[in-house]
Amino acid sequence: MNSYKRWNNIVGWIVFAIAAMTYLLTMEPSSSLWDCSEFTATSYKLEVGHPPGAPLFMLLARLATILAPSTYYVPHMVNAMNCLASAFCILFLFWTITHLARRILTRQGAELTKANIVAVLGTGAVGALAYTFTDTFWFSAVEGEVYALSSMFTALVVWLMLKWEEQADQPHSMRWIVLIAYLMGLSIGVHILNLLTIPALVFIYYFRKTQRITFKGIAVSTLISGAILVFINSIIIPHTVYIGALFDLFFVNSLGLPVNSGLVFFVVALLGALGIGVYFTHKKGRTVLNLVLLSTLMILIGYSSYASVTIRAAANPPMNSNNPSNPFALYSLLNRDQYGDKPLLYGPQFSAPTSGYKYKDVRYLDDDGKYKTVSIISGYEHPDEFMHLFPRMWNYAASKESYKSWSAYRTRTDYERDENGEIVRDAQGRPNKIEVLDFGRRTLWDDGSGYEPLVIVEPTFRENLNYFFSYQLNHMYWRYFLWNFVGRQSDIQPTDAIITDGNWLSGIKWIDELYLGPQDNLPDEIANNKGRNTYYFLPFLLGLIGLIYQLNRDPRNFSIVMWLFVMMGIALVVYFNTSPNEPRERDYVYAGSFYAFCIWIGLGVLAVRDLIVWATRRKGLMAPIAATVVCMVVPGILAAQNWDDHDRSHRTIAR
Repeated sequence: MNSYKRWNNIVGWIVFAIAAMTYLLTMEPSSSLWDCSEFTATSYKLEVGHPPGAPLFMLLARLATILAPSTYYVPHMVNAMNCLASAFCILFLFWTITHLARRILTRQGAELTKANIVAVLGTGAVGALAYTFTDTFWFSAVEGEVYALSSMFTALVVWLMLKWEEQADQPHSMRWIVLIAYLMGLSIGVHILNLLTIPALVFIYYFRKTQRITFKGIAVSTLISGAILVFINSIIIPHTVYIGALFDLFFVNSLGLPVNSGLVFFVVALLGALGIGVYFTHKKGRTVLNLVLLSTLMILIGYSSYASVTIRAAANPPMNSNNPSNPFALYSLLNRDQYGDKPLLYGPQFSAPTSGYKYKDVRYLDDDGKYKTVSIISGYEHPDEFMHLFPRMWNYAASKESYKSWSAYRTRTDYERDENGEIVRDAQGRPNKIEVLDFGRRTLWDDGSGYEPLVIVEPTFRENLNYFFSYQLNHMYWRYFLWNFVGRQSDIQPTDAIITDGNWLSGIKWIDELYLGPQDNLPDEIANNKGRNTYYFLPFLLGLIGLIYQLNRDPRNFSIVMWLFVMMGIALVVYFNTSPNEPRERDYVYAGSFYAFCIWIGLGVLAVRDLIVWATRRKGLMAPIAATVVCMVVPGILAAQNWDDHDRSHRTIAR
């Protein structure tokens, strides 16, 4: 066992070094496009960026910029910080995969022989290096965005929970859960995507603490994980600030004290109350309640990085988005009020008529130093008959045609007619038939004004679902998934559902031609596009093999990886409720889902190892070594294909 731990650390740090060197060599030597330039500028001077802010990222990036020899190298240092954070993500992924691989072998009753140690280390190396060179993660790893640091937190908390699983029977094992709670709080100051690991963490706890899996236990664990997620995302993040703002309203308007004094009082009182609760529950031996209170306290301490937002806003820096210098403005920033709301499970479709405005009271700090209340329009009211379940086509700012191209499913046959309405016929006198695409259902609606009834064209529920599956799920998720594990046609963003740009591409001619048409004699801008990467399904197939292998041999841990895969992929698709014609590709938000799939890519090495043992009837060192070498083709082809379009070391286009 000591030999395994030593080699697990050595190989893990070698994989870290490979990832770090790759990212540092290919990072952009300047600020990148989109939000990266803003993050770099706001970090350098500790300014206030766009909602909901990323204060911990800003603080860490500020520390990195202090090391810059001159202002010219400030973007280099921010990008380099992300390169190292991404490499640490790869390190924690490696240790996660080796832990899960070891669990498979030990559950089968096998000892950690030299052959098994090599097999386990091979799974970690293949899976971690595969993720190192995937399209989406590599792109985010080398620029000054929050997603690299967020990915590191994701990989870290999953690995720490597995550390707890190893030591769960020891007296002080709960320290790992307390540490995870603190890191969860810190991660809020980077990006809230880390919270989506909570269901997987709860199920690790459930499986470790029970011997017999029951439907009731699974249901209760699911409800608990949902409750924890709601508690952090919908209560701790917004409402601690809101309650503090109400205290500040009383302190400022009624007692005449300075702005933020009420917030400070509330924060001190809350932390003090939690601290006292932790002390007395510990003294009375209330273990579970003590853990809950202590974890909540640690989340709030980590979340306190947002204090820097108010502190810096009060200093009025050059960029001061929303000026959150008081708790009510900070609450608005955290709630992303300026972006508006979108329906999730119930609401109107894009063509629904309005019946009035929604209003809400907003408090602001007046010039006299007192809080005033003003009522503002926050959205539209819609008649009840136009409210529907699961509204996917909700954005009234999007055109009917942009929705129609993704959602219409019915066609009818009609005849082509000339300007006089006569049927057009061919040379043989046969009428020219055409297919007409229908969209929506027509609804006559009287708005009560006494005028003629209005004709409202609403999408049918089936069209609504068709849009969800064809655009939101397929085009905006599975297409990205296949980019990473099958191949990518080009880095040209399509403006619609077209076959020339931005699709997945395997490199297997007859398969590609089924979806994308002939692949011969392509224009130079397509054929020689650096983003044209083909993996021949190899990463996908190895991941599928690893998925089936883990499902058959370790269904408990399989469900944990599946929770990560679904929560950071398909669940986000439902939550984002994306409108058509996004200004840029959104694959970066699904990097956590691809991280989970790379766990299965690593575990595929064990399946290949078993196949070699079965074919050769030999169980020595040669089988795991051969399996690792064969499966290294996957990270190898990813690195070879992706290097040219991910090498941004000479790219300064944004500057």
